[in-house]
Amino acid sequence: MHANSITLDKAQAFRGCVLAYGHFSTIHPGHIRYLRHARNLGQNLLVALIGDNCTINYPFNQQERAEALNLLGIADSVLLLQADELNEAITALKPAVLVLGNEYKNKPEIQPTLDQQRKQGGLVQFHAGETHYATADLLSGSERDLRQQRRSLFQTACRRQGINQNQLLDAINAWGDTRLIVLGDTIVDQYAACEAIGMSAEAPVVVVRELERKNFIGGAAVVAAHISALGAHCDFISVVGADSTAELVRQELACQSIGDGLSSDPSRPTTFKKRYVVENQKLFRVSRLEEHNLDAAVEDQVIAQLERLAPGANGIVVSDFVYGVVTPRILEVVQHLSHQHNLLLFGDLQCSSQVGSITRFEGFSLLCPNEREARLALQDKDSGLEQLSQHLLQITSSERLVMKLGPEGFIAYDRASNGQLNSQAFPALSVNPLDVAGAGDSLLALFATGLATGQAMMPTAALACCMAALAVETMGNTPISAAALRSSLQEVMLP
Repeated sequence: MHANSITLDKAQAFRGCVLAYGHFSTIHPGHIRYLRHARNLGQNLLVALIGDNCTINYPFNQQERAEALNLLGIADSVLLLQADELNEAITALKPAVLVLGNEYKNKPEIQPTLDQQRKQGGLVQFHAGETHYATADLLSGSERDLRQQRRSLFQTACRRQGINQNQLLDAINAWGDTRLIVLGDTIVDQYAACEAIGMSAEAPVVVVRELERKNFIGGAAVVAAHISALGAHCDFISVVGADSTAELVRQELACQSIGDGLSSDPSRPTTFKKRYVVENQKLFRVSRLEEHNLDAAVEDQVIAQLERLAPGANGIVVSDFVYGVVTPRILEVVQHLSHQHNLLLFGDLQCSSQVGSITRFEGFSLLCPNEREARLALQDKDSGLEQLSQHLLQITSSERLVMKLGPEGFIAYDRASNGQLNSQAFPALSVNPLDVAGAGDSLLALFATGLATGQAMMPTAALACCMAALAVETMGNTPISAAALRSSLQEVMLP
């Protein structure tokens, strides 16, 4: 038994405490949010941990789960239950507050326990933990300490999933025979490095002098670039305008040995975004784009490209920025080709400033939304991460899911052959990122490459964790090579 774990007969010192409860099979950021909220409700926090003598078989035994909870350092102690006898714990401890996850709100079997808690004069709270899309970790620790802490979390996740370094290096070496099609919106990102001169005398605005500019292919195009840089073969299908920006895209695709499946539409300029940067701080962005759906003739061209390339591919990656390329008709064709040629489908829909929903991707092999996109799609701001993720998997009939959590990393969900859903949280390895804009694109590229090669979900997730850390360390979308990924992996696996 861990030093901070106790049994019910030795828990009298915690009478009147704040009591949390659950199985905590795989610790992820949702649990941490929930426990931190409970921590703030009183002086002593005790976590009642469901035991192994329960009707549900958890992937990890109670001792392993208790160790993971204690390593968080949030609770004062972990109460080891035999099974799920929460009612007995409440009767003995008379907690001041019982804090349960939102998933317990409508469970009839727990109502007698809640009645007992209220009868004793205690409070009941349902809470999923506050939702955050940013982090304040740098305020509570040095960058060096935080980096080491996250590496330790990464190594712990790998150990729990039985993943070792040689296995991951072998996985990288196996990608050369894989071929993927990337479908989606083309974006060209221009970064303008500027020098701040001062404030204007005419109006309260900052005045800058532009020093240098650099163009990067972005959107779905950079997903294709990552896949190619990792060593797999890739064809890119998209729609661009009849302009000089489109020529820049074609040149970059050729330089990176990516198959050019571009169609031209003179009615819509190639999407172009310009960011003004002063000393690595973005000031603002100007976008030039059209968002209307494709007309039938251009749709036909895109569909013809898909039908031409699908027989030789292992999968199709749909990277939808909701600028009109991935129309309902094209999506239907993608799903039809998937069934016809036994292709894996990988989907990501980014709607930071557009209207869209990840739920339009049904029956995919993998979906990669961030938490905000998932909550908007499901109109659900209250559920815990576990409940939110399972609901999204259920309504989309997706096989796997990556729930991206920004500075908190991501949670990978995989369905076993018996239908059981396994999950594992992976941390954000980069503590102080330079540019987070392309992290999601790099994740999608690596997951698609690994899974299309036939590799398992959790080792692929470990590699994706390293990939995202590399992607945010440079300004602009720079494709991550297999060699850079190997080097990063070897560094983060060091004890």
